[in-house]
Amino acid sequence: MQTLLLLASTSPFRQALLNKLGLPFITAAPEVDETPRPNESAPALVQRLAVAKAQALAARYPHHWIIGSDQVCVINGAITGKPHTVDNACAQLRAASGQSVTFYTGLALYSPRENQLMQCCEPFIVHFRNLTDEEIIGYVNKEQPLQCAGSFKSEGLGICLFDRLEGRDPNTLVGLPLIALSGMLRAAGINPLRE
Repeated sequence: MQTLLLLASTSPFRQALLNKLGLPFITAAPEVDETPRPNESAPALVQRLAVAKAQALAARYPHHWIIGSDQVCVINGAITGKPHTVDNACAQLRAASGQSVTFYTGLALYSPRENQLMQCCEPFIVHFRNLTDEEIIGYVNKEQPLQCAGSFKSEGLGICLFDRLEGRDPNTLVGLPLIALSGMLRAAGINPLRE
C-alpha cells in the first residue's frame, strides 16, 4: 500500500522543498491561531505551531502522515514573523542590517492512525551585511517578500543581503528542514531513497 503524505501548508516554497524528496504528497491549509503565548520562546512557539498545524488536519486525513512546519526569526531579541506590508518589510530589514539573526523552524510529522508524533526545532543563523536604505527599498520592491519571516527570500535575490549563513540545513531557512524531515520519514518507514 502506498504511503499517504500530506503537507499542512499551501506555501509554494515548502511545496518546492518537499518535491526535492521525490515523494508523492498532497497539500491542505490548516486553520491554526498563530498568536504567540505570553513569554513563549521562539523555539517553543514554532514547535507548538508545527504540531498544531499537523494535528489540525488529522480528522480530515486520518490515514496520512501529516507534515507541519512553522517559522519565525529573532531580531535583537524580538520574535518577528511575516511582514505583510512593504513598510514592515523595510523595517525588518533595517533592524537586521549588520546583525546576526536566528531563524527557528518547527517541524512535526504526525500520524493520526498510528498516534505517532515526531517533532523538532531547527535553528539557522543569518549574518546580514550592513545594508543601505536604497538597497533595502530596492530589494523589497523587486522581490516583495511580504509573506516571508525576516522579509527576504534566500533562494532568490535575498542571498545578496548576507555576509554568511550558519546552520545544519540551508532548506531550513526556506521553511522546511529536509535533513530533519527525511530522518523523521525514515523513522516512520518512509525512505525517499528506496524504489
